[in-house]
Amino acid sequence: MPQTFQQLPEELQLATSAHVKYIQSLDTRKDEYDYWLTEHLRLNGLYWGLTALHLLGHPEALPRAETIDFVLSCQHDNGGFGAAPGHDAHMLSTVSAVQILAMIDAFDELETRGKGKAQVGQYIANLQNRQTGTFAGDEWGEEDTRFLYGAFNALSLLGLLSLVDVDKAVDHIAACANFDGGYGVSPGAESHSGQIFTCVAALTIAGRQSLIDKERLGRWLSERQIAGGGLNGRPEKKEDVCYSWWVLSSLEMIGKTHWIDKDQLIAFILRCQDPEKGGISDRPGDMVDVWHTLFGITGLSLLQYPGLRAVDEVYCLPKSTTARVLGR
Repeated sequence: MPQTFQQLPEELQLATSAHVKYIQSLDTRKDEYDYWLTEHLRLNGLYWGLTALHLLGHPEALPRAETIDFVLSCQHDNGGFGAAPGHDAHMLSTVSAVQILAMIDAFDELETRGKGKAQVGQYIANLQNRQTGTFAGDEWGEEDTRFLYGAFNALSLLGLLSLVDVDKAVDHIAACANFDGGYGVSPGAESHSGQIFTCVAALTIAGRQSLIDKERLGRWLSERQIAGGGLNGRPEKKEDVCYSWWVLSSLEMIGKTHWIDKDQLIAFILRCQDPEKGGISDRPGDMVDVWHTLFGITGLSLLQYPGLRAVDEVYCLPKSTTARVLGR
């Protein structure tokens, strides 16, 4: 491990205990207006926080039984999960629910107390457009490669990827490829780091990385690092901590992580943390939130920052989870 990690000044050390306390505090702020404004992200937020805690080495910081109870309270009769009790089922909430249950080894609870894995898998499969291979987020039909990746992620964790037309979905991803090696939200759309992650990860799950132009894509992704060390989502945009995950995970999947300056990126992420109250923001001096906290920590994990558990670059879960569930 490079010595430069150890030589970071004290203010650029990861404030692990502060981050744990920050994540623990998120569900205690029910008297704050922002808490209710973000109800539509509650299940996603639980996944972001719980994953961060696992990578920080504190998986017990959120009570397992209460976590399971909350997740199951969000499930609908059709097998899908809403963002919170009473919210409509949606692909993104359903994926977060599956990821949470995988992380805390609670698929058995889904079988005995919930609607069961088969029902969840069928909900996801029913959101595929069988003509185009794409996936919708919910019954209203908005389609996006985020939902395609989410479907592949959750179904493979459940062992139910065979419920969908993988080849059609792969054909759609291939149609989203651009001349620069990247991928857009739909065929002909501009390359974007977030969409690149969803497409590269979905192709990896499907065993179809041969379709990726790794040299061109690696070049485009490595050019996302700008002065100051941070990464951006596309050319001419500001750096943002969340791209420490979207860009870096894609580089990791295609074996090109060494094409960026790792030490500069580590220093940028750590400058975005609040070392006293915990949490990580999008860039130095901004307000922290749980989304950027997770993706700052996942970025540091991919960079092999000392003391962090290893993250799976395809699933955005601890490698210990994917090893257990998938036998990876």
